Amino acid sequence: MTLVDSPASIDPAVAKPMRLYDTARREVVPFEPGPIVLMYTCGITPYDATHLGHAAVYLTYDVLQRRLRDRGHETRCVRNITDVDDSILDKARELGVHYLDLAAAETARFDNDMIALDMLPSWSEPRATSAIADIRGFIGMVLDRGYAYEAGGAVYFDVSRWDKFGSISGYDSATMLACAAERGGRPDDPNKRNPLDFVLWQPSEEGEPAWESLWGPGRPGWHVECSALALRELGSTVDLHGGGGDLIFPHHECEAAQSEAATGEPFVRHWMHQAMVRMDGQKMSKSLGNLVFVSELRKTFDTRAIRLGVISNHYRTEWEWSDELMPTAQARLDRWLGAVAGRGEGELGDGALDEVRAALDDDLDIPRAIEAIDRAVEAGADVTRAARLLGVDLLV
Repeated sequence: MTLVDSPASIDPAVAKPMRLYDTARREVVPFEPGPIVLMYTCGITPYDATHLGHAAVYLTYDVLQRRLRDRGHETRCVRNITDVDDSILDKARELGVHYLDLAAAETARFDNDMIALDMLPSWSEPRATSAIADIRGFIGMVLDRGYAYEAGGAVYFDVSRWDKFGSISGYDSATMLACAAERGGRPDDPNKRNPLDFVLWQPSEEGEPAWESLWGPGRPGWHVECSALALRELGSTVDLHGGGGDLIFPHHECEAAQSEAATGEPFVRHWMHQAMVRMDGQKMSKSLGNLVFVSELRKTFDTRAIRLGVISNHYRTEWEWSDELMPTAQARLDRWLGAVAGRGEGELGDGALDEVRAALDDDLDIPRAIEAIDRAVEAGADVTRAARLLGVDLLV
């Protein structure tokens, strides 16, 4: 496992602030959290294996945490598991298995891939089904404050009551409606007062899991799960919320609206999103089936090379899968390994370390950090500590 070097040489009081792009503000701004950084990243819906799109998201927040710890912070990153959702229920029916058995098997496979990629463990990894009581209580808070209504056995958030709706994405109504239709928002639901209203609690269909509630038996809506889990695990306000760029709308827009409606407090200080990984000209996704699986790449390539290949692209830039990505990354790793051959744990070199730190503090510019390590390797420097800051341990 990659170690995170001690921040003893860093003085956070005089270090320049880290700067990161904030999705809601649409600009690169200082990110200056307190000693403990509260982070929430949307996790998987476990009905299939880990693909490179997943890896890109979680590697970005892994490197961010490593640099924050290097700067002297403690990080508490919560990554949820959505183990009850339309997609996992559909897949379980298709396979003829219980949805929780499917979730358990795919979560174990995901965790195995994350360990292989040397991800820092999540501070907490709660399941949606563990929070049904919290979800019901959360929905009650939204209703009590007048931001939701009951209709057709369901509970909906009333976007007309929330004048900030759309402020995170910056989308106009037409764009929001299109995204909602594409991403499961069901704008044509006849029980809605407004097509953009979103479900907090819904009646379960035949054969689906159901829990009792004040609004009848049913199950949670997609967005409400993350709000309830973030509130339970981290409190009303988190320092940074992350996920893939496809979650900006509707998921994160709805999550923020219902969270602030429920608590009356700011939900997120900084929104950070990973750009999409594409294959054959389209977003890499389970629904399209255009996937490259981490488990398959592991059969051929060093997992450190997989990490290097994915993070060689800036987190805010969409990129296209290429068959040349992994051979190039493996060759880079081999050069780095050659530069530290024969050294032991007591001889950690700091070649390129300052350049890597500066690059990561500049909107997490990992490609620039990698280039700095490449130059140091060419000059014959020991880059062990710099590589470790990217999660690449050259001494294992």
